[in-house]
Amino acid sequence: MKLKWIALSLLVGVFAWQAAPAAEDADAEAPDTYELLILFGDVFERVRANYVEEVDDQDLIESAITGMLTSLDPHSSYMNPKTYREMRVQTRGEFGGLGIEVTMENGLIKVVSPIDDTPAFRAGLEPGDLITHLDGEAVMGLTLQQAVDRMRGRVGTDITLTVRREGKDDFDVTITRAIIQIRSVRSRLEGGVAYVRITSFSENTHDGLETAVEQMRAEQGDRLAGLVLDLRNNPGGLLDQAVAVSDAFLEKGEIVSTRSRDPEEGQRFNARPGDLIDGLPMVVLINGGSASASEIVAGALQDHRRALILGTQSFGKGSVQTIVPLPGHGAMRLTTARYYTPSGRSIQATGIEPDIEIRQARIEDLETSRGRREADLRGALHNGDEETAPDDAAADPGEDADAARPRDYQLLRALDLINGVALFSARAAE
Repeated sequence: MKLKWIALSLLVGVFAWQAAPAAEDADAEAPDTYELLILFGDVFERVRANYVEEVDDQDLIESAITGMLTSLDPHSSYMNPKTYREMRVQTRGEFGGLGIEVTMENGLIKVVSPIDDTPAFRAGLEPGDLITHLDGEAVMGLTLQQAVDRMRGRVGTDITLTVRREGKDDFDVTITRAIIQIRSVRSRLEGGVAYVRITSFSENTHDGLETAVEQMRAEQGDRLAGLVLDLRNNPGGLLDQAVAVSDAFLEKGEIVSTRSRDPEEGQRFNARPGDLIDGLPMVVLINGGSASASEIVAGALQDHRRALILGTQSFGKGSVQTIVPLPGHGAMRLTTARYYTPSGRSIQATGIEPDIEIRQARIEDLETSRGRREADLRGALHNGDEETAPDDAAADPGEDADAARPRDYQLLRALDLINGVALFSARAAE
């Protein structure tokens, strides 16, 4: 019976923590709550005594807590001491991963987004893929944390994922685990337009953004036409970095707010004066793999009409998780609030709708016959210049290099928008 009361004490502590904001209702609800806790204790004791095989008391209690939390939503979970320790240490080189942000959907693992330059990205996993088996073992019946633990492992070891993708038969992908070292900001100039891709929001994302923009502005000078911020397949990350990135392009106003069950615990984050690109035109690219922190940035820039949002609807992960340590027993990840954009829109389950919806497409050159031109006609007049332009065969060698690089249809449309706005503004100023 001693173990029974230990179990009851642990759960009473959890219930007391959850009920703290509503203390005035505690007396009214206490009888029913304690009756249910006694029910739990009776079931626990019966399982210990009569289950067909001997079971470990700690495993039973942890499974009960896991069930309680995972039944709330896909992002609440229990971390035993080992899992909690690994989360804080961030592996330190002993364990590796695949490089994907995942959630659960109908009992299967759903890929939110593969992270750039990770094993999962190189293996071709895509947002929306469903993982049905891990090394031949069905995912159905596992919790999200259990599935994530099985995908982790020692660096250099392989794992085979069975993937279900819309429009295709299920297929296997073997991926080699590696240390996931994320370079969150990448940048380059696309003609006269600054292109910045943020793959995730980690501790140095804002600093990396500032450095990248400053370098491109120094190189391009007054000829910089605008900026494309690529948040596609960005699974999110740190809230403070999402706020800082949004603030980099906003002069004032709210960036994001959080609202919890207790109205007094809500938070609001506001922008400070200063725009990293001094009001130049801006386009933000999003898709179904853009989640959480990336949705905060897109929503803030959209509501303040600071940028055009282009692409497809984002993932819709607009909830806040708080890590609550349980001394001696690991920790729990509990959903405690929702995110709201400056206009008061909840991101949760709806995501960000782009201002201009453009789906990714494949661009192909159509082969057409050259046809007859003026220069082919008998007796056609010369151009009048002594040096005539060379024939098609002598095209700019740089064109072949550009043609060899896969063309990103959504990015091309974003660049067209920036260049169009810049051209119109230049003519209006004349």
